[in-house]
Parts: sequence; C-alpha cells; structure tokens
Amino acid sequence: MTESKPNGLTYAEAGVDIDAGNAMVDQIKPLVRATRRPGADSEIGGFGGLFDLKAAGFTDPILVAANDGVGTKVKIAIDTNIHDTIGIDLVAMCVNDIIVQGAEPLLFLDYFATGKLTPQVGVDIVKGIAEGCRRAGCALIGGETAEMPGLYAENDYDLAGFAVGAAERGTLLPKPVLAGDVLIGLPSSGVHSNGFSLVRKIVQVSGLGWDAPAPFAEGKTLGEALLEPTRIYVKPLLAALKATGGINALCHITGGGFPDNIPRVLDDSIGVRLDLDSIPVPPIFGWLAQTGGVIESEMLRTFNCGIGMIVFAEAEKADAVTAALREAGENPVRIGEVVAHSGGERVQTTGRLSV
Repeated sequence: MTESKPNGLTYAEAGVDIDAGNAMVDQIKPLVRATRRPGADSEIGGFGGLFDLKAAGFTDPILVAANDGVGTKVKIAIDTNIHDTIGIDLVAMCVNDIIVQGAEPLLFLDYFATGKLTPQVGVDIVKGIAEGCRRAGCALIGGETAEMPGLYAENDYDLAGFAVGAAERGTLLPKPVLAGDVLIGLPSSGVHSNGFSLVRKIVQVSGLGWDAPAPFAEGKTLGEALLEPTRIYVKPLLAALKATGGINALCHITGGGFPDNIPRVLDDSIGVRLDLDSIPVPPIFGWLAQTGGVIESEMLRTFNCGIGMIVFAEAEKADAVTAALREAGENPVRIGEVVAHSGGERVQTTGRLSV
C-alpha cells in the first residue's frame, strides 16, 4: 500500500535535486580516477575513502593533516563564471601546509556547498581539484557535495579541503633554526589565495570590471589574472629534502604574510632579517599597492608579495639546497638570513619592495 497526501511536497520542490548530484558524481569519476597513486586505488562512492600506507612505501609513518579553503577568491570565480582553477587553489592551500612539516601529501577530500547544484559547475570545480592533486602527487579519495537552498544564494558556493600526508618518524620539520641560516624564497604565481577581501575592495575602487583587460597581465582579463591559481611546491621541495639534509624549516606565506608566518618556525631567541630589495615582486602587487594606496607594511602582512614559500637552509649547505631546488624546476632567490633576537620585531627588513 502506498501512502499519498494531497499537495505533498518533494525534496526537489524544496530545492535539493538528488538526481543532479548523482549525475555530477558519474561525471567526476574519471577525474578522480586520474589522481590514483600507490596506496589509493579505490573508486569514489563509498562511505569513506581508503589509503594503504604500506603500499605507499612507509615503514613507521607519522600522519600530518591540514584543512583550508580559498577565502573570498571563490567570489571572483563565481562572478566571472570561471570555475576550473579554484580547485587547484583549494588543494594548494592544504598540501603546501603538509609539505612544510616535511611530509608527503597522500590523500585529499573536498567539501563543496552550494545554494543550487549546477552539475557542470561542480564538474569544473572537481577538474581543478583533480589537477591540483596531480600536481601534488596525492590522491583524491572522496568528497561531499551539499545543496543548501536558503543558506547560500542560488549561484553561490564555498569550498573546503582536507589533506593527509605522512613522514617517516624522525624526519618531520621544523628542525632547530639557528642564527646564520639562510632564507631562500620560492616565487609565487601571484596573490595565491589570501588577501582577496582587500583585492576585491581595490578592484571596486579601480572601477574596473572583471572582463576588463588586466593592467598588469597582457592578454588576460582582470578576472582571469586574479584567478591565477596558487603554486603547489610539493614535488620540488620533496626532491630537495631527499637530495640534501640542509633544510631546517619551511614556511608557507599565507594569511598574515611575512611578519605573522615566519615566526611560526622560530624559537624566541632568533628572528630574521629580510632583504626586500631581493624579492622579485610581480606586477600585480604593484598595481594593488598603487591603486589601493596600500603601504608597504600592510602589503607585507596581507600578501606574499612574490614569495609563496621560504626555505630555511643551513648556511654551509645553502648552495646545495639552492642547486637541488633549481634541478627540481624552481627559481630560488636568497632573501635574507636568521639573526639573534633579543627584542623588538621578529621580522626585520632592509631595502624596499619594488612596487
């Protein structure tokens, strides 16, 4: 016997389309399959993702986990209808935090929440996530798509990512950082995924639309240029860690910029001296500073200003570390040194940013 009620409502009429979700899952399965790696070879669709640490080659591993989002950069993706790179940012923000611990990212899961699920938008987002996982060498083993009408506007969405990595016991970073250690900067691809509330405010002040030519990037619209995805530093850093024992710490330059992130790997007796003249500042930061009237100290605390990752290398091994990074495809730049600290600012600067 079937029960029926006059004027009975359905989940779809409430704004949640289960069929659309199932259609999206079918379309993303090949994308997920392309991220398989030793230790992860199961299909998505179960209640949990699996990973075999022994199959990945670990003997006595310590697990390292990180989660993050992409902040209000996602709003630019929504407004420009460009959705296939924001997933790279999502992966990057998580796996770059894993590698700074000296761990290899192994697996990734995503959470995608939206007001109304448009399967093609979801597929484009997962394309970016899968690409980010391939760049990081980790497997996309699952995720969650949530359609929540009334909580999000129809076309709005937000993303969260979760990564797990591992390192053999005794190899985790940071090691003790000592006065005299050398700071080696790895270039960023642009703003990465921090400071976008200020970026969007500056764009508003400029009066430019997202489809206007970018003043700092020839051949791109403003929206396209600002959506340049966050660099993923995992593979070159893993190569450098294996090639030399001279890396004492790594620092991912995210929210809080240089003054807030660098002290996270230092003890109270040391600080750093940054040579701002040595930092290759991409044109985008000059445009942001000049258009928004942003002073240098605010730039340094809000943006990466051209350096997305800092390597702390032992002074006598700095050349070997630099060579290993170049061999792995990086363009490392010496940007400062570790100094004794007895008071005042932990991050001292010399020179000026070229903005």
